[in-house]
Amino acid sequence: METWRIIATGLFAVGGLVLVLVAMAQVRDRKHSQRVAVVQAGLIGLVVVVVITASIALWLPSVVAWALVAATAMAVLFLTMVD
Repeated sequence: METWRIIATGLFAVGGLVLVLVAMAQVRDRKHSQRVAVVQAGLIGLVVVVVITASIALWLPSVVAWALVAATAMAVLFLTMVD
């Protein structure tokens, strides 16, 4: 596996996990929902992150992979700095 794929995969995985945690917190805060809704949001988010991470690691071209990493980094910065 190429070095850029390993780095991009790792960066996306870390950013994706942060985004999943933020999504779970938003579900908990905004809906005042039960634990089931929070867990459901977490599982859906984790599945999406795993699928995209596997795609980056295996077959996405470098431009698309790095665009996803950049978009994830911008989303993490925006969501953690706002509020």
